[in-house]
Amino acid sequence: MIELPLDHGSLEHLLPVSWKSQVAAWLAEDTPSFDVGGFVVGNDLRTATLWGKSSGVLAGVPFFNEVFTQCGCTVEWHSREGSHIETHGDKTALATVSGPVRGLLEGERVALNILARCSGIASTSRRLLINLRSAGWQGTLAGTRKTTPGFRVVEKYGMLVGGADTHRMDLSTMTMLKDNHVWSRGSITQAVKAAKAAGGFSLKVEVEVQSEEEADEAIAAGADIVMLDNFTGEGVKATSRSLKEKWNGKKHFLVEVSGGLTEDNAESYLCNDVDILSTSSIHQGVRHIDFSLKINVEKGDGAAASS
Repeated sequence: MIELPLDHGSLEHLLPVSWKSQVAAWLAEDTPSFDVGGFVVGNDLRTATLWGKSSGVLAGVPFFNEVFTQCGCTVEWHSREGSHIETHGDKTALATVSGPVRGLLEGERVALNILARCSGIASTSRRLLINLRSAGWQGTLAGTRKTTPGFRVVEKYGMLVGGADTHRMDLSTMTMLKDNHVWSRGSITQAVKAAKAAGGFSLKVEVEVQSEEEADEAIAAGADIVMLDNFTGEGVKATSRSLKEKWNGKKHFLVEVSGGLTEDNAESYLCNDVDILSTSSIHQGVRHIDFSLKINVEKGDGAAASS
């Protein structure tokens, strides 16, 4: 049994106050002026079924709901967020959306796009997490900040639904000192001291390192996390073990591994001395989950629409 963030409460309660205005902006992008299609169908009250057409983890429910709320519609879900979509034949009914037909069609594409990508990220995150837990590793799987501008809140939300850690949300959440920071400041020690002085006790400092010697310098300077970047699997195991033994009882720190990690190779980097495995493969270029929204044709309305 894998413990998930969803087990502790509704993830919608994490969303910032600005998220609904982002939904409004996405709708405005899709309908910047007249909606002739909306004029054609009018405002008769109808229902539509959300169909899941490929397997995966359902994610993005609050965003889907808000799209249709802003379009004057309501959503009744038949499946819970975070649950696995089981397709029977070629599709399975996941929700019923009710409201003016113009609103149903105005929100359709925006809502489906959000749901498809968020669910794809959740599905990939969950799959990799299950693989890592099956291999006996109990550390933290995390995403990265390599997200789509303007869409980060959805992508990070999908990671959480899948069971992955969001890592840092933005530049203000945690200080990560990479090679460019170190080169610009002069040394790892100087960069860490400057970050600690400005960030204070509440902001963690992470340092990207290319060798055990650089990791030692970062730890000695007070880094909270050292990231072994682009190491080989064997290099990760040897270096992380050496660091934990060397600094045991002297400094507290976490070891993170990153750089080119995917579902295919992540297990080769695992060992008990690695605390965090971070990868962009759980949210960049992932396969979307296929959904469709079809207006329910009532008796006497003519031929049913194809799914």
